[in-house]
Amino acid sequence: MARNKKIIIAVGIVLAIICIAIFIFFHRFSAPQRNAEEETITVNLGTTVTELIPKLKEQGYIRNENAFAFALERGGGKIEPGGYKISKSMSAWKIAEILTSEPYMKWVVIPEGLRKEQIAEILAEELNWSEEQKNDWITKFTTMKFDYIEGVYFPDTYLIPKNESGLEIAQRFINKFNEKFAPYAKEFAAQNIKWTTALKIASLIQREAGSKDDMPLIAGIIWNRLLQEMKLEIDATLQYARGNTDNGWWAPIKVLDKQIDSPYNTYLYAGLPLHPICNPGINAIDAVLNSTETECIYYLHDTNKQIHCAETYEEHKANIEKYLK
Repeated sequence: MARNKKIIIAVGIVLAIICIAIFIFFHRFSAPQRNAEEETITVNLGTTVTELIPKLKEQGYIRNENAFAFALERGGGKIEPGGYKISKSMSAWKIAEILTSEPYMKWVVIPEGLRKEQIAEILAEELNWSEEQKNDWITKFTTMKFDYIEGVYFPDTYLIPKNESGLEIAQRFINKFNEKFAPYAKEFAAQNIKWTTALKIASLIQREAGSKDDMPLIAGIIWNRLLQEMKLEIDATLQYARGNTDNGWWAPIKVLDKQIDSPYNTYLYAGLPLHPICNPGINAIDAVLNSTETECIYYLHDTNKQIHCAETYEEHKANIEKYLK
């Protein structure tokens, strides 16, 4: 009995030593500094845990990669892309806890060619907006200036704090647009093209092109129609005027849609629409300046999204028969 008691005591001592050793291990190797201020670290889209851990060591947040990997695994092991606030005074356990929680900054990807309502849907999903916050972004924060109602919410990948207001996000997008558009602004002015006109045309090109390779040709055709004072008759403007449907914002138009009484209906009204119809990318903006010289005034895309243009309506009808029927 006495012998068993001694064995139990010995085992207890060994376990205590192991626990102390583990504590010292993490204390020594996982918290390299004390009293350090919190800093934001960014986990990029597509970054894996295997790639992240060496970076944390290189930046001085951890000292031992294996120790941190163990702590991270105990916290769930999954790290969401985004921005996190951590400090070099934190233990491996604390850093792992933060990195396996929801980030305070979220990556938001805005594709080219969306209207602002679609952008609002993405923001609402990624930033957990209420319906009221989403509607405020659409009806208030993006309507404060006439020339900023549409087209200036630049498509890009953004790292946005979850508590950033809708107004601040709208301005963030506008700032990015101003940055990207600046190199083109002087060239448009030199050609006596208003920046708002250029942006309207770019938005049409963005929605009508099958790929960026089509954009200069479509730009050339749009310019031809404008200079000849023809109606543009662009389907994408009808889609914008019609709005959301059961098949989405940009579902194919129907014959009746051509009778929609809207300044965006380029089948009824000549010239450009009142505002851009989407938020175009830089390739579409570039195409406005560097359009293809062509005699074509009509175009269509076949089922493989290949573009075919025509100089006359008769040629265009022939293309319809050949490529779409």
